[in-house]
Amino acid sequence: MDTTQLHNQRKISRWLAEIEEQWYPLHREIEDIVESNQEKLLKAYQAENISSHHLQGSDGYGYDDAGREALEQVYARAFGTEAALVRPQFVSGTHAITAALFGNLRPGDEIVYASGDPYETMKEVLGLVGNSPGHFGEYDIHTRVLPLTSTGHVNLEHLPDVVNEKTKWVVLQRSRGYDERPSIPIASLAQQIQYIKTRWPEVHIFIDNCYGEFVEKNEPGDIGADLIAGSLIKNPGGGLAKTGGYIAGKKRFVEQAASRLSAPGIGLEAGATGGFLNEALQGFFLAPMIVGEALKGAHFTAALLQKAGLQTSPDPFTERTDLIQSLTFTHRDAMITFCQSIQKHSPIDAYAAPIPGPLPGYEGEVIMAAGTFVQGASIELSADGPVKPPYIAYVQGGLSFAHVKIAVVHALDDMLSNFT
Repeated sequence: MDTTQLHNQRKISRWLAEIEEQWYPLHREIEDIVESNQEKLLKAYQAENISSHHLQGSDGYGYDDAGREALEQVYARAFGTEAALVRPQFVSGTHAITAALFGNLRPGDEIVYASGDPYETMKEVLGLVGNSPGHFGEYDIHTRVLPLTSTGHVNLEHLPDVVNEKTKWVVLQRSRGYDERPSIPIASLAQQIQYIKTRWPEVHIFIDNCYGEFVEKNEPGDIGADLIAGSLIKNPGGGLAKTGGYIAGKKRFVEQAASRLSAPGIGLEAGATGGFLNEALQGFFLAPMIVGEALKGAHFTAALLQKAGLQTSPDPFTERTDLIQSLTFTHRDAMITFCQSIQKHSPIDAYAAPIPGPLPGYEGEVIMAAGTFVQGASIELSADGPVKPPYIAYVQGGLSFAHVKIAVVHALDDMLSNFT
């Protein structure tokens, strides 16, 4: 070990000692949320009398699949909604959100994205960028985007400027996505939902719940959201679900979304589950614990990298409502080195070195470090982002706090060794 490496390791050790006292009290707060959500799930499983026969999947058309129906009832109970649609046929969170909105919109309708610019992949769906076949505009469904305030919050004062007689849904994206705006806590969502429903009782509210499940004690369904959706390879899959997504909300809206996923007249009644149910039910039960581990990792990542001089958002030890931690690097090579080191300290494909390149649904080059057991699983540790100024990488997930800590420490060591 040369002098520079030894110096860097001593710095990291000092920073670790400085933040250690801060993160242990935070861990206790996270464990309180985990316990609350775990009890909620236990009660849901008990209420639905989940049994070993519910773990067996179906084939063919998937008619009369008792396990699928029980899983969906558990989701509905856990998320505070009337009904849920939980299927392996959803290929991503974007797919689930698209089915939810398409199923509940008709030609001539408008939606308002009230939380600023949508996530990159949703912009394609909405027809805001590109010209992908089948986007909303081709069906005469139009989207208005309400810019955020100067501080990055939902601008309720100017919401009346974009809501009109054609507006059927207001959409709020809970997580920041690839953006530097703050995520929206449940308490703030509750205020926004109440304002919208009071001002426009005929307008429905959809919440993009990706990355937010089980981060807090309540879910958007508990505070009046009409429809929510997300991905099973994020929080609710608990690291076990290999594919799938969910839609939950008022029964009629879920049924209309199901007709979009399958076909009118089929709706909720079909859809083979194969080997999906065991992993989906077990993963959902484990999800509060896994989300808690990822949350601990996000706080730790922010605290350590902030000590090293990086800009972090959110700041360490602040209240969270999603799992995403952003890190702003001083230049392109530092960002790439950090992401490559996260990959190098992953359990899968550790030998691979991710490089910037095109990614479906995104503009420009993206680097994606994701040595995950499930391809693209954001509940597992990953680091990715658009490789362009201001060079922000988004660190998310982690099946265990210990793994996040080990990987991030090594990634910081590699970065310091190369650029100091």
